[in-house]
Amino acid sequence: MVRFAITLVRHGETRYNKERLLQGQGIDEPLSETGFRQADAAGRFLSNVVFTHVFASDLIRAKQTAATIVGENRLCKDIKIHFDARLRERKYGVAEGKPLSELKTRAKAAGQQCPKYTPPGGETLEEVRARAKDFFEFLCQLTIEEKCQREEAGFEFGNGYESSLVSTFSSVNHCNGPDSHSDLDSTDVMLDANILLVSHGAYMRNWIKYFLEDLQCAVPPTFKKSRELSVSPNTGISHFIVSLERGATVQPQITCICINRHDHLLDLTEEACGEVRGL
Repeated sequence: MVRFAITLVRHGETRYNKERLLQGQGIDEPLSETGFRQADAAGRFLSNVVFTHVFASDLIRAKQTAATIVGENRLCKDIKIHFDARLRERKYGVAEGKPLSELKTRAKAAGQQCPKYTPPGGETLEEVRARAKDFFEFLCQLTIEEKCQREEAGFEFGNGYESSLVSTFSSVNHCNGPDSHSDLDSTDVMLDANILLVSHGAYMRNWIKYFLEDLQCAVPPTFKKSRELSVSPNTGISHFIVSLERGATVQPQITCICINRHDHLLDLTEEACGEVRGL
């Protein structure tokens, strides 16, 4: 049995996010000042988690977010960040750089609804999900191969990463995501790998739907589909535990700990309100 954790984080806010303009893959916009503060907050929230691997989209907003999160980590700030085009945002073709409202108008004219509508030159939802599936299967294979290598070197019980991250994600009754799954609400979960992924809103939504719909991911009892399958807020955090038998990567057992959690941003919201009151 191989077990690993995936922590999926959306990049911080950019100017295009604030102005509700589509970025996709063609608009490579850096983080705004707010975006960097959000990434700092996510980094502090995850600062005691020992990550064994970090992957990020090769678009700059994801790169900057990943670097900021890792820079805040107390235990693995020197870890290498691997950039991968398979983690890029959905491609929106001719709609990139345009207002989201224009995409909705195009969809309505075509007799479709967002996000199922694909603008000319864009990716279909099926193509985005295929990218997510490909990358997830890569992670499964990577974890299996690394565990085999450790065992061949004489380490019988894997890395033994006692899951401090489970307690990080199991705060009681947090209001911005489901409560932790009861089967894993403890600190004795042992992981063979602990993987951080930094990606994008529409891509993450399709990844999570792939877990829930195709792989029958187990969810907490408080799970609400309408809430959890919406696009993540900037630096929203989702966390999953994956268990699989060697050679059976097509049928992993996945447990959701939380989806789109963003209570690490509460202090930023309160700070912004204070600045407004001070004007």
